[in-house]
Amino acid sequence: MKWMILLWGLASGFAGAELKVEKSEGTLKIFDDGSLLTAYRTDWKVPYLYPLLSPSGANVTRHWPTDPGVEGEEHDHPHHRSLWLSHGSVNGYDFWAFEDGKGAQIVHQKFIAQGVDEQGAAYCSVELAWQAGGKTQLKEKRDHRFWKIGEDTFALQIDSELTAADGDVVFGDTKEGMLGLRVDRSLRLNGPLAKSHIINSEGIEDGKAWGKRANWVAAYGPDERGEPAVIAMFDHPSNLRHPTWWHARDYGLFAANPFGKHDFEGNPDKTVGNYTLKQGKSLKFRFLVFIHHGDLQSADLPAVWTLFSKF
Repeated sequence: MKWMILLWGLASGFAGAELKVEKSEGTLKIFDDGSLLTAYRTDWKVPYLYPLLSPSGANVTRHWPTDPGVEGEEHDHPHHRSLWLSHGSVNGYDFWAFEDGKGAQIVHQKFIAQGVDEQGAAYCSVELAWQAGGKTQLKEKRDHRFWKIGEDTFALQIDSELTAADGDVVFGDTKEGMLGLRVDRSLRLNGPLAKSHIINSEGIEDGKAWGKRANWVAAYGPDERGEPAVIAMFDHPSNLRHPTWWHARDYGLFAANPFGKHDFEGNPDKTVGNYTLKQGKSLKFRFLVFIHHGDLQSADLPAVWTLFSKF
């Protein structure tokens, strides 16, 4: 298939179409032929990306609460901001839902680099600080790389390097984390406008995919314009505890979480999934978000996984 040929090129550094980058204070926007494709935003307690568009022009992630005027959206979980990365227990502080009231936040400190490379792919690197308890718990360097592949596919790679900034850091065992994606109304399994399904790399479908370990998980069905769409998240084999557990909810939340073993496996030991990062040491993660205008067959997610696993 044409898009697969282009994706093979992607693996060697070739992008199918040139994107454009526009930066302002605290925000960076990615444009495709003059149309907004996505934006990195810092107007919340953690940075996030919204919107996230399919090549059809439809937004495939939740609008609310960033855009509160969209009909048919449910106003639950205000911390589910389109696409974001955080965790619910970092040295006991809640960077996910902020239910502990301790003032945790992931602070955008600066843009390190941004632009469009010689192959036409857009990139954005940022420096972040996970702050709580009057100090920086973690320093983070987060790299985003965006590709428009042919006419029907958009891909986003996120690389995160987390460094224990001031003493050891314990990532606690909780289902609330880590790379989170909240899909749009029609791409949900359940809900008043839901029309879609869930599948993972092991062939496990719909509600049974929750808490399972897999290379990837995907939602597929009609987007907000009624066009066929697939949105998938991939866990790189270099990541801690790969293949990760997936917090894949029928109401539209998908999250890759290597720390939630107690919750996902029903282990009576509530600390079994804890992970300690020693002071000054770093932990790296790599994820791919893949958006395809088409069906599961044309998306060919197993082939995407094979390519992604090699770089």
